[in-house]
Amino acid sequence: MNESMISVGIDIGTSTTQLVFCKMRIENTASAWTVPTVKIVDKEVIYRSDIYFTPLKSADVIDAEAVKKLILQVYSDAKMTPEGVDTGAVIITGETARKENAKEVLEMLSDIAGDFVVATAGPDLEGILAGKGSGACAYSRAHSCTVMNFDIGGGTTNVAIYKNGDVIDAACYDIGGRLIKVDQQGKITYLSEKVKALSTAMGLQLHIGQVANVTTLHHITESMAEVMVSIAERRSAMEPNFPSAQSLLVTNHDLKTFDKIDAVFFSGGVADCMTPTDKPWNIYGDMGFLLGESIQKAFEKANVKAVHADETIRATVIGAGTHTTDISGSTICYDRSLLPIQNVPIIRLTDLEEKSESKERIAAIATRVNWFISQSDQSLMALSLKGHSRYGFDKLQALASDIVKGMQSVIDAKLPLIVLVDQDLAKSLGLCIRGNLSPGYPVICIDSVSVDNGDYIDIGAPVADGQVVPVIIKTLLFGY
Repeated sequence: MNESMISVGIDIGTSTTQLVFCKMRIENTASAWTVPTVKIVDKEVIYRSDIYFTPLKSADVIDAEAVKKLILQVYSDAKMTPEGVDTGAVIITGETARKENAKEVLEMLSDIAGDFVVATAGPDLEGILAGKGSGACAYSRAHSCTVMNFDIGGGTTNVAIYKNGDVIDAACYDIGGRLIKVDQQGKITYLSEKVKALSTAMGLQLHIGQVANVTTLHHITESMAEVMVSIAERRSAMEPNFPSAQSLLVTNHDLKTFDKIDAVFFSGGVADCMTPTDKPWNIYGDMGFLLGESIQKAFEKANVKAVHADETIRATVIGAGTHTTDISGSTICYDRSLLPIQNVPIIRLTDLEEKSESKERIAAIATRVNWFISQSDQSLMALSLKGHSRYGFDKLQALASDIVKGMQSVIDAKLPLIVLVDQDLAKSLGLCIRGNLSPGYPVICIDSVSVDNGDYIDIGAPVADGQVVPVIIKTLLFGY
């Protein structure tokens, strides 16, 4: 078998909208007389769109019709049709995800997207995706270290921390290039609420209609850059050099961990503004270049190593929802009536979290569940675990109990409990999970499937007399 497929990624962000088309070649890499293992063996970007400003009707409303028209025009420019694209993802990110009609935009694009992954990405999830796109996640795995990724966009800066390839924390801050907008004459046309509060706290006078004073704007951007350095250096609020602006600029919640950071990556549109330029500072109608300059200077003096990112402004665009088809293990537990099931997002524990005490393990699961329930249009999700072949009965029972407690929000929503395990123990774990639930509660527990945070999964109807189920892992690809 040697086939190819076309994938599209569509990212509708605070400032910009962009598309990427990718061609992937898939082959059966298994030897004769073995279970087929279909893998992507080659990827090639065949079209990158220009980067367009996201159409808005007002500060609070996306121009849905204009977005759809723009996307169809890019399809035409790329000589693509919706029918000719096999897979992909549409993601609404940043402040755009908070607009009044974000869900309406997704629904309007459904006829273009078909069975693609279609979702709004809350700030934690967006930060996690951007860290994969920038190369921060891969770098942390390759160098066995802890890496922080700053994805600096128009409205927010999403932060994700990776330790040995696993995401361990994420947060978001109101730091961005378009929190102040200006016209060609340099007059201020927009001030975000956070910038208003920050400028007041700093004793600076800013109001719409005035000609922007570059020195004043530099004071604002330098304050934001100092907050980013404080975050990277893991300063505590108890320290004398902790910037007062940090608490003010938190979007949803601050980072919870204080692991030492070995390296930082920068992605997002403002990352492209961190190199010196002769362009006018307000060429894009915002303070992006000033913010980039301030961040560059601040981190030159910081006690943390900065690494060049693989991708910057395109880090969050979904290069493709690529399909890796596999077969589950044969010792599995599932409710046949639930299958097939599509586009289920993955939450995965780190090995350390999985091995931790019950209280910490429950909290880790609940935190990841909340990433989706509170920040996304997704309530159904699948928990992924490494699993350990040496689990005894008591430890397996304890793990099952913790999974049920940590995923209580999913149970409250009366949704199926889906658990994926790398190791061959799904049958036993699934039965233990069922023992902690009311009779007949729907459970799917399958093994021999390795996935990661940010992946999506399809689980097909049982095959081989119900012994196994086909699994399609949709990994959000970046940077190709």
